[in-house]
Amino acid sequence: MNNPIAGKGVLLTGGSRGLGRALGLALARAGARVVLVARHADVLDEVVAAIRAAGGEAHAVVADVADKDATTAIAGQAAAAVGPIDVLVNNASTLGPVPLRLLLDTDCEDLERALAVNLVGPFRLTKAIAGPMVLRGGGTIVNVTSDAATEAYERWGAYGASKAALEQLGRVWAAELAGTGVRVVNVDPGEMDTRMHADAIPDADRATLADPARVAAEIVALLQAEPGPAPGARVAIRTAPGAGASTEAAVAGASP
Repeated sequence: MNNPIAGKGVLLTGGSRGLGRALGLALARAGARVVLVARHADVLDEVVAAIRAAGGEAHAVVADVADKDATTAIAGQAAAAVGPIDVLVNNASTLGPVPLRLLLDTDCEDLERALAVNLVGPFRLTKAIAGPMVLRGGGTIVNVTSDAATEAYERWGAYGASKAALEQLGRVWAAELAGTGVRVVNVDPGEMDTRMHADAIPDADRATLADPARVAAEIVALLQAEPGPAPGARVAIRTAPGAGASTEAAVAGASP
């Protein structure tokens, strides 16, 4: 069976918990050489240890993607660990302050932080990684987004605005990188049973939420698919609750 992920270098931000943790495990299980980025060494080291215990290859980079000075270090440490980066997953995100606030109650600094983590950080890292991909003639960049990018949910203003901007940035990257072999796609994983979701909606019924491991498996399948989604596409993954449940992926917004 063809496995385009096996042996590939993958750089994954927000890799210490939630979807990032599940995706790191799933990518390593598929044979990828994974570099995980997160701010806290203790939880990040636990994920790396779990991947290695299962026979996979994983490396930790402790950094804040919102820190401008960290971008070069992240890219350099990742390349030193696994060689050329074939797949970049911009997964690190912040909600902003919780409980979530109305825009009238949102501090400018909180909006700036959401934009720094969810938009500017991915821009800087994509800029650092996409250039070498272009020179090699291939690569994939995945921006993890949300339905808050397309729906106007009350109290989700900072997060939703940052994700909407991230999606547009992804579409522009895709248009500008057309013909280079580098594909940029936006992936909306849906509502998952994660700490971030619990922080945002503490009274949500967890039984109605998707398992991050199941969503991660679908994203890995997306990366393995040939030819896969078109550059600039928006892929919405909607996985029913519970292990082994059915999954639907809707693809829209592909660039010409």
